[in-house]
Amino acid sequence: MRIEKARRIAQLPPYLFAEIDRKKTELRKKGMDLIDLGIGDPDTPTPKPIIERLKKASENPKNHRYPAYEGTFEFRSAAAEWVERRFGVRLDPGTEVLCLIGSKEGIAHIPLAFVDPGDTVLIPSPGYPVYSVSTLFAGGIPYVLPLRKENHFLPNLAEVPKTVAEKAKLLFINYPNNPTSAIAERSFFEEVVAFAQRYEIIVCHDAAYSEVAFDGFQPPSFLEVKGAKEVAVEFHSLSKTFNMTGWRIGFAAGCADIVASLGKVKNNIDSGVFQAIQEAGIEAFRSFDTPRPEIIQVYERRRDVLLRGLREIGLEVDPPKATFYFWIEIPRGYTSAQFATLLLEQGGIVVTPGNGFGEAGEGYIRMALTVDESRLKEAIERLKRIKF
Repeated sequence: MRIEKARRIAQLPPYLFAEIDRKKTELRKKGMDLIDLGIGDPDTPTPKPIIERLKKASENPKNHRYPAYEGTFEFRSAAAEWVERRFGVRLDPGTEVLCLIGSKEGIAHIPLAFVDPGDTVLIPSPGYPVYSVSTLFAGGIPYVLPLRKENHFLPNLAEVPKTVAEKAKLLFINYPNNPTSAIAERSFFEEVVAFAQRYEIIVCHDAAYSEVAFDGFQPPSFLEVKGAKEVAVEFHSLSKTFNMTGWRIGFAAGCADIVASLGKVKNNIDSGVFQAIQEAGIEAFRSFDTPRPEIIQVYERRRDVLLRGLREIGLEVDPPKATFYFWIEIPRGYTSAQFATLLLEQGGIVVTPGNGFGEAGEGYIRMALTVDESRLKEAIERLKRIKF
């Protein structure tokens, strides 16, 4: 029997992190000790009160049945309260907040609500691969917005041709940014709102790293800007904020019509988040102020260790103001993939090649601060022994 894949599958590149996992498994089987700075998965545990709330909630039979696809009203209320406390933005939990199976799920489904085959979607490069993948799954056409160092890794919206902007349905942005660790000020968000209003484009802001920032900086929400709530949906995640990556819970917030349309997609595709996990999310929102100092202090110490080491080696790098990533220019004479392979095979150091985030990521690698300080110091020592 001949099995023929759908074109939407055949046109996809290998999923970046799955390919990295394959290489890691191969080398570990050979006995190599790997220091994994590749994938942004926090290594410190979820706070105990959140775990205890899950334990208790999981024993309640009412939580063993199908949950509401949009999330319990209590979870959505807790999320709305957190947004108002943190950003000063008021949300109606009944119409402007939607529970997600992690923010990735919402990002993956939003094009299905608004993009018809042949429609254009504006996508940053480098950027989270799901932006382009979800666009392709919906039959849309990605239009790349390059993020350049000279523009502080912000897209230059003035470069978008009018003919492209007029056909665009969605614009994805992500600040603090993965993978570049760039931040955005309110003035940029104001520019995005004006652009979206002019061309009637829905803005999808991925705010997964809003609570990982350094030296007292607190990133703004896109929804803080006047007019944003009329044109945008913002995706929040509990993964990095509360060290809950494996729990798979987040939420979308913003324009009621946009949220409702995303909810309609979800209503036909999934059955919502396990209610016990939603209760754990409520505990997180109501028990902790964010950004959480103990988490930030850990990443700040690690940032400083890695920054000193990279500069000793001679790699060009700017200290990140937010996220737990370093976006590092590679030495001349290598591609991103070649340099990442060199570090992996000669040093046992896993990094992410920048081109995996899009063509504009070529010339960079990404390192994550998701191992302890002793392992970061060991990584630096290994790097010093590699000739490049």
